[in-house]
Amino acid sequence: MDKIQYLSQFNLLHALSEEDLIVMDELTSITTYPKKTFIQTPESFREKLYFVKKGKVRLYRINPEGKQFTLDLLSEGNVFGELNGISLGTRNVFIETIVESDICMIDQNRFEIFLFEHPRFMLNMLKVLSERLVHMSSLAQNLALGRLHDKIMHVFQKLSRQFGIQREQLDGDYYKIDIPLSHQEIAHLVGASREAVTLALQELAEAKAIKTDFRTIYIHCEQLNMEHQ
Repeated sequence: MDKIQYLSQFNLLHALSEEDLIVMDELTSITTYPKKTFIQTPESFREKLYFVKKGKVRLYRINPEGKQFTLDLLSEGNVFGELNGISLGTRNVFIETIVESDICMIDQNRFEIFLFEHPRFMLNMLKVLSERLVHMSSLAQNLALGRLHDKIMHVFQKLSRQFGIQREQLDGDYYKIDIPLSHQEIAHLVGASREAVTLALQELAEAKAIKTDFRTIYIHCEQLNMEHQ
């Protein structure tokens, strides 16, 4: 799929015509980052707007004690960065690839002109910002108030929406979350120790809320249904 066709898949760009996509294509450059490579650190921050063309990236902070906390995981079609006063909350964070990723970067000066000529694009941008704020508010509340088990399930439900799920072939009651996760990576997502997460995962598995395999999480269909109640 060439770049113009792929850009049409971004949720942010659904309002753009084919002619608009051609213009947008001219504003972007693509860089391929290997797995486990920093796209940004707090020290290397530059005002840019990024699109994930292919791959997955992790946004996280590190506290003074050196403990990591994952803010978000982004996949194909997601947007991050800051440009010309438009901020997606990534100024002081580490942004690292989970797998080899193709990242589109947009030129600032030409982007400003593009915004004036394409007001629908700005409306879509505002929608993305609103959705991100709602997500971060919900996440902060669950992480601050919930038990560790609740925090873990909240994260799994979010990841099942974000990255999709696949029905497990051997047991139709469970769905595989379509992203590999180690116990340490889950710990980064919920702000807990790896040991505490391992114990909580064992208890959730005993309660049949989830099943686990090597870097793989299966979530019971009832847990997905509970999310929408």
